[in-house]
Amino acid sequence: MFPQPIAKASFGVNISYRIALPVSIVLWLLPLMAVMATSVRSLADINAGNYWGLPTEWNFVENYTMVFTSTPMAQYMFNSLLITLPSVAGAVALSTLAGFALAKYQFKSNVWLFAMFIGGNFVPFQILMIPVRDLTIQLGIYDTHWALIMFHIAFQTGFCTLFMRNFIVGLPSELIEAARVEGVSEFKIFWFIVLPLVRPALAALSVLVFTFIWNDFFWALVLVQSDEVRPVTAGLSALRGQWLASWQLISAGAIVAALPPVALFFMMQRHFIAGLTLGATKG
Repeated sequence: MFPQPIAKASFGVNISYRIALPVSIVLWLLPLMAVMATSVRSLADINAGNYWGLPTEWNFVENYTMVFTSTPMAQYMFNSLLITLPSVAGAVALSTLAGFALAKYQFKSNVWLFAMFIGGNFVPFQILMIPVRDLTIQLGIYDTHWALIMFHIAFQTGFCTLFMRNFIVGLPSELIEAARVEGVSEFKIFWFIVLPLVRPALAALSVLVFTFIWNDFFWALVLVQSDEVRPVTAGLSALRGQWLASWQLISAGAIVAALPPVALFFMMQRHFIAGLTLGATKG
């Protein structure tokens, strides 16, 4: 069976695995540990070139307090929530409806329409920069929350539809047909039968899309200019001055910005894992 359990592999493979695994973990965590250490350093410690050693002075409370008192970090965090939550709700809702239609309704061009959703995921978003920016200007929503909300809903719906359609297509069609025979409306079938069965998939998709939108940096630069609208990813880059960068504040802000998606993942961890493994086994 593939993949072969590591315990049954050869001696050389076992040794290589046991050496490569901790090295890979350390290399992966090293930048994060450097950011966390920088977030509690003093400015004098950074100017002295102490980037990787232990801080000579621990400024945990001072740095994390200054992030919110000396910078618009609270406004950036609020903007990110104001943009991310409606975007996730809109993308997941539309994709679930579209996935249900593509999975359980047989109509002409069903496959072609599904292929369009898939093909949209392969379009490089950089080539959309100028058309999307011009469109937001024409609609009068440039440099507003709605510009990012509408774009994220439109851009994430393709991936979300692919995700939800593949889950819904595995649901027993007999349940839906039995409900139709009893005279249940299509919306009630969707609401009371389909949605409860795909709840783990909805949780997994919501966590993924929340992370994608929260961490977006490119479109936050393209469609937003003012601090009143700027999300936290673009706000962190704005903390860097023209002549001097307060790296301890930027690092502390980066840690604070990473907390919401991490917290959401741990709160939804059980549903997230269940959604990703739904349908992985039989019987």
